[in-house]
Amino acid sequence: MTRRSDALPVLVIDGASFADFAGFVREFSRLLHHGAWNGNLDALNDILRGGFGTPETGWVLAWVHSDSSRVALGHDATLRWLEQIRRTCHPSHRASVEARIRDAEGGQGRTLFDMIVEIIRDHGPGGCESEDGIILELR
Repeated sequence: MTRRSDALPVLVIDGASFADFAGFVREFSRLLHHGAWNGNLDALNDILRGGFGTPETGWVLAWVHSDSSRVALGHDATLRWLEQIRRTCHPSHRASVEARIRDAEGGQGRTLFDMIVEIIRDHGPGGCESEDGIILELR
């Protein structure tokens, strides 16, 4: 029996090829045919809807060496990312960002890895945008 994912195009992210969020941004951008992703998580969500160089219909995102990525995009990377956001965020969001910074400093809360995985899974089976048909395989 053929699994549904066997008939879909497969795009691969190699977690062994980067050690920080900037590296992940470069690695993911490599998958796009029409330009680069700037690292904004809202923009990642838009890219996954299609029309930005990924397959227009369902596809598999195979994330190899995802355990390495889980470390590279862990609380330390999340802290650095949140500190950048704090510098440019609207004042009404500053308290929320600072609370997330405190969590990251204490090794608590969602990491960049968690957030990215959640965004991707939202576009797959059981997700709120499942019509995009993206299957995430963490390997």
